[in-house]
Amino acid sequence: MPDILLFSLMVLGGIVVLLTGGDILVRGATALASKMGVPPLLVGLTIVAFGTSAPEMMVSAAAAVEGAPGLAIGNIVGSNIANVLLVLGLPAIIAPIASTSTGIRRNALIALAFTGLFIALCWDGGLGLADGVILSVGIVGYIGFLALTAKTHRDDPMIAELTDIDQMEGLPSKAPMVALFLLGGLVMLPVGAKLIVDGGVGIAELFNVSDAVIGLTILAFGTSLPELATAFVAAMRKQGGMAIGNVVGSNIFNICAVGGITGVAASVATGAPAPVEAEFLQFDFWIMAAAALAVLAYAVLRRPIGRMSGVAMSLAYVGYIAILLLLNPPSLPL
Repeated sequence: MPDILLFSLMVLGGIVVLLTGGDILVRGATALASKMGVPPLLVGLTIVAFGTSAPEMMVSAAAAVEGAPGLAIGNIVGSNIANVLLVLGLPAIIAPIASTSTGIRRNALIALAFTGLFIALCWDGGLGLADGVILSVGIVGYIGFLALTAKTHRDDPMIAELTDIDQMEGLPSKAPMVALFLLGGLVMLPVGAKLIVDGGVGIAELFNVSDAVIGLTILAFGTSLPELATAFVAAMRKQGGMAIGNVVGSNIFNICAVGGITGVAASVATGAPAPVEAEFLQFDFWIMAAAALAVLAYAVLRRPIGRMSGVAMSLAYVGYIAILLLLNPPSLPL
């Protein structure tokens, strides 16, 4: 039992350290860029966009290097499922989430396309160097697309969220504090990732389940908490477009940025692609694709995600986790 407690604390502590480190790194880098006169649009589309995905990228890189690629791929897939079913479902129970904001349909379609690309790249049972490069090019292309459309689509919730630098609170103002934020973030990210990977692998071994299951459940839920908090605030403020934009953007970055670094890190560290377990192809990938399709359907039909839809989505997430555990029954450690 002490091992269970220790590994659980490592994962939970790692998530806290990871998310805190990512947050202060983004704030420190944003403050530094602002002091250097970098335009807010450029800051938002580079530092903020990639910085908010830094925790997941760090975990994936560490998991791939340490021989636990299922943890990395599970985190990508599980987070994307949780982002739609839970992050949009729970807040919708409180207040309807509108899906008519500018750019929602366009970004939801892009998210679905990247989801299909990710599944196709994993179809041969591995996510290799070439696959990682393709996904990395994809996220660079997406950022470039946002930059090109920023002037004519300033009300696009994805662009608005990334470029609203003036509204970001807690930016350090003095040079020593900026340096402290940057240093703190750079130290906390790898420390948090190490704790999560070691704790996650430890739990998987104790309960005789794959590290992929830990990535799909505990890790995915933990790394989706910031999006869940943002969605709750957006729903209460009647800014549903911002909530959906945050989820769609997060899912695109999970697939392309996190998936890209997983393929590259695994190939460089081990000389072989990151293996994709058959269970992903049989079940989890299709739940992720269905979730992406559901968001696009709401956007195309211009229907709000109301209370009943929110209940259905939340129950669907609970059902998904239940089925996942039934398919991969854990065994209690002695």
